[in-house]
Amino acid sequence: METRNQVRVDSPLAWAALKALRGPATDALRAAFARFAWCTLALTVGVIAWGAYVRATGSGAGCGSHWPTCNGEVVPRSPAAATVIEYAHRASSGLALVLVLALAVAALAVFERGAPARRAALASLGFMVTEAGIGAAVVLLKYVDQDRSVARAVWVAVHLGNTFLLVAALALTAWWGRGGGGLRLRGRGALAWPLGVSLGALLLVGAAGAVTALGDTLFPAASLAEGVRGDLSPSAHFLVRLRVWHPLLALGAAGLVLWAALRVAERCPRGPVLALRAALLWLLGVQLGGGLLNLVLLAPTWMQLVHLLLADALWVALVLFAAAALAPEAGGPAPGPGAAGGRGAARPT
Repeated sequence: METRNQVRVDSPLAWAALKALRGPATDALRAAFARFAWCTLALTVGVIAWGAYVRATGSGAGCGSHWPTCNGEVVPRSPAAATVIEYAHRASSGLALVLVLALAVAALAVFERGAPARRAALASLGFMVTEAGIGAAVVLLKYVDQDRSVARAVWVAVHLGNTFLLVAALALTAWWGRGGGGLRLRGRGALAWPLGVSLGALLLVGAAGAVTALGDTLFPAASLAEGVRGDLSPSAHFLVRLRVWHPLLALGAAGLVLWAALRVAERCPRGPVLALRAALLWLLGVQLGGGLLNLVLLAPTWMQLVHLLLADALWVALVLFAAAALAPEAGGPAPGPGAAGGRGAARPT
C-alpha cells in the first residue's frame, strides 16, 4: 500500500492519519477506498443470501425470541442445526455492520464534506443500522418459523426494501469512491424519469418476491398444477393467492427496465453508460430465465438463493447505470439530428 513519511495505509483507520499528511485524496487512496467498499458490498450480499437461507430452512426461531443473545446465551452451547444457521447469520451480520462502520469512518477521513462517496457511505451506515433493527424486531415480535400473519408479510417486504437501499448505497459508495461526481438532475428529466420509474418498479418487484418466497416456504406445492390451483383459489391463504402477482409484476418491471435502458443509452451514449447497459440487459434476461426456472422447479431452496443473488446483481447494475447516466460529467441528452444546423453551427460559405 501507499506510504507517506513511513505511514502505511493498510486499514481504514490509517487513512485518517494519511489524509492529515496529504490533504485531498489521491487516486491511489480513492482506489483503495473503492476496493474496500466493493468487498464490503460483496460480504453484505452474502449475508443477505444467508438470511434468505435462514427463512427458507425455517431457522428464524433458532435462537428463540432472544436478541442480541441466542436463547439467552452469548455463544450457544450444544446448539441444534436451526440454532447454528441463525447464529451464523447474526454473527456475519455483525461483521458486516463493523465493516460498514469502518467504511463510513474511512469516507469521513478520505473525502471532503459534501463529497458523493462520503454521503453514500454515511447512508450505507444508516441503512445498515436500520437493517439490524428490522432483523431484531422480526425476532422479538416472533415473525419467524411458521408464522403466517399479514404483519409478517409486511415486515418481510419492508426488510427487502431496506436491504435494496442498503445495497444501492454501498454500490454508489464504491462507484463514487473511485472518483465519480455524484448526480445532476436539473434539466435532465428525459433521463431521470425513466430511471426513477424503473428503479421504483424493481424495488416493488423485489418486495413482492420476498413475500412470494415466504409463501413458497410456508405453503410448498407438490406440483406446478397444484401450485397454480392454489394461486387461483379464493379460499387459499393470502400468501398463496399473492404468489401469482410476482411474475406479472416482474414482467412489467422488465419492460420498464428495458425501455429505460434503451432510451437512456440513446440519449447519453457514453462508454460507461453503454457498458452498464449491456450488463443490465444481460442480467435482466438471466433473471427472467431464473424466475421461470424457479417456478417450474417449485422454488427449491438453492434456486431461491440463486434468484435472490441475481436480483441483487440486477439491482446493482441498474443503480450504477443510473449513476453513470446522471453523472455531472455525462452532460445533457445527445443532440437530435438537426442540432448541427442550429445556433453556433458552421455555415457554408
